[in-house]
Amino acid sequence: MQTWKLWCERKSLEIIDPIHKESYIESEVLRCIHNGLLCIQEDAADRPTMSTVVLMLGSDTMPLPKPMKAAFSVGRMSNLEDSNSKSSKDNYVDEVPISSVSPR
Repeated sequence: MQTWKLWCERKSLEIIDPIHKESYIESEVLRCIHNGLLCIQEDAADRPTMSTVVLMLGSDTMPLPKPMKAAFSVGRMSNLEDSNSKSSKDNYVDEVPISSVSPR
């Protein structure tokens, strides 16, 4: 949600860690952010296909459609998940599960 807010305020580059300030090309980063916002549109029909994303990222001249406000959901776990866990907790927008992969 922070990225969308900064996008609307034309301050998207503020999401980049300042330590990397000199190590990227602004137009490329802005294009990546723009593409990312297009990929999380609420209506799947408004999202680009992967082949279109590749084309948009590979072209400096291909016009990008204006993203609409992204889809965000906040809710509770299902009853089944609640009953399988010792404590229920709210799911938040920025919560991402992390898996640890170990070699055999």
